[in-house]
Amino acid sequence: MKKKFSFIPITLLLLSLIVTSCGPGKKLVASRYHVDQLQKDSADTHSQLNDCVDLTQKLRTERSALQTENASISKDLKTVSATSKMTIADQAKRLNNLQNVIQSQKEVMTKLKNSISDALIKYKADELYVYIKDGNVYVSLQEKLLFKSGSDVVDIKGVAALKTLALVLNDTKDISVLIEGHTDNMPIKTATFKDNWDLSTARATSIVRILTKDFGFDSKRITASGKGFFSPVKSNETAEGRAANRRTEVILSPDLNELYSLLNQ
Repeated sequence: MKKKFSFIPITLLLLSLIVTSCGPGKKLVASRYHVDQLQKDSADTHSQLNDCVDLTQKLRTERSALQTENASISKDLKTVSATSKMTIADQAKRLNNLQNVIQSQKEVMTKLKNSISDALIKYKADELYVYIKDGNVYVSLQEKLLFKSGSDVVDIKGVAALKTLALVLNDTKDISVLIEGHTDNMPIKTATFKDNWDLSTARATSIVRILTKDFGFDSKRITASGKGFFSPVKSNETAEGRAANRRTEVILSPDLNELYSLLNQ
């Protein structure tokens, strides 16, 4: 009986120790898990906070850069606006000056055309005529007034007409003169001229020599050229058309130096 009673207290003691040891262990594990979870949440929160701080700093930097760019653009716009106003004003002034020069030249050329027409009034329309084209004065001299067929020697009547023309030209400054020979399309080949190019150029050169050497026009302001039959004024299909195409044109052009000077400002 003594052995039986001594075993029970020992068993109870062992059960008590087991129960006692199991109770605090579960709480400790639960506490540690909770602590770990809190630490993890805290780490996540700190990470998110750092991200927010970085984003805020980035936004501040971008805003600062944008403000600087806006200020620069605003400054540039003000500068462009001021420059544009000056440019518009300058352009308006230059345009006005150009218009004045063009109008002045137009008046000069109209006066010159009228002076030449008056000086050559005794000649018939089928001998010569005077007109204005593209701001230039044209004196169109027909072959019948100046030359015999196939010749570059100016007739006496033609020389008289050129003398009258030279008197007007010598009194007119600031113009250049182009003598331009033209023929019809009928082939020509002689001992003197190989083709219509030769003939048209030779006729122009003959007139240049008369105007400069005989009547004193400035050689620096005159040019001779020949166009053959490549610039007709009428069809070469008829005799009348071919006669109109056999001509020598004295083309008078105004001095454009002042105009070029204004354009290059």
